[in-house]
Amino acid sequence: MTDGTGPERVLVAGVSGVVGFAAAHRFAADGVPVVGLSRRRPDRLPPDVEHVAVDLADPASVAAARTRLAGVTHLVYAALYEKPGLFTGWRERDQMERNLTMLANLLDHGLDGGGGLRHVSLLQGTKAYGAHVHPIAVPGRERNRRDDHENFYWLQEDHLRDRQAGAGAGAWGLTILRPQVIWGEAQGGNMNALPALGVYAALLRAAGEPLHWPGGLAPISEAVDADLLARVLAWAAVAPEAANQTFNVTNGDVYTLRNVWPVVADAFGMAVGDHVPCSLAASLPVREPEWGALVDRFGLAAPSSLERFVGQSFLYADMLAGFGQTAFRPPALVSTIKLRQAGFGDCVDTEDMFRRLIVAMQAARLFPPRTGW
Repeated sequence: MTDGTGPERVLVAGVSGVVGFAAAHRFAADGVPVVGLSRRRPDRLPPDVEHVAVDLADPASVAAARTRLAGVTHLVYAALYEKPGLFTGWRERDQMERNLTMLANLLDHGLDGGGGLRHVSLLQGTKAYGAHVHPIAVPGRERNRRDDHENFYWLQEDHLRDRQAGAGAGAWGLTILRPQVIWGEAQGGNMNALPALGVYAALLRAAGEPLHWPGGLAPISEAVDADLLARVLAWAAVAPEAANQTFNVTNGDVYTLRNVWPVVADAFGMAVGDHVPCSLAASLPVREPEWGALVDRFGLAAPSSLERFVGQSFLYADMLAGFGQTAFRPPALVSTIKLRQAGFGDCVDTEDMFRRLIVAMQAARLFPPRTGW
């Protein structure tokens, strides 16, 4: 990809998040020079990825990094600001404005207006179809009229399209990706439920319990393996068919977390337990000392701080498990036909994804081992 046809230098904004972390690994594995931006360097980032500590909300912090961002040809923008409490901020204007400001700061103060760019990938999601405010027409399609609700997606997208138009014939290409529920390795995120499930499983196993189902009626949904999404990002960076297009991204199948629970339990080396409703967000943070004891017992590389390891994702896990739900929520399913027709046909079995990701995090000593308790 460095033969003159692909990226010469990729900038991944939000490299500590589940999308940015996977994208940095993918581009680095392809031999592309990668710069990763985040306030802290994430653990297990490839050593050849150059990390730059930046607060995108602070113009001076971004400007101070400008010289280290020289030569960037491709931008993967996966940075995201979420308020405490997660869900309420999705509809609040100040959170929307901050996410716009972060993107604008990077372009204005870090990339000199984006003059050297050839391609930008922007992450959205199914909130583009209004899934967080009302039932959506199933499947959600990229050609649908823009849903009439306030969303930082629209602020960022319009900002980028205005810049494109101002750049004229030499403008960079823009690809917008709308993944469904993303699962991956990254630590301390707001919307990556895998570390939350790992902590829950470990605490139950330490108590001699099976993997009880903590939720209610889990919604029918579509998952996205972060590694699959990273492959889409690598494809979009070079594929002419991806330029100035929007694509939904999913693994290719549907699931409910309850239905894949036996696979999750087996990957953790546990039996499936009973239905024991439990809000992970309410019950697990106070058990941090127990998690810390497991970190010490097994010599884990995971932090003993649940805030650093799980972030706000206990809340997200509760939502995915349908905690408190006694009736099925209308599904928010999307079509990936457009992505396939454009030339990206890769897919992932969601049950296989859970097993592979859990095994990988056990091997990395982020979860306790499957055996040897």
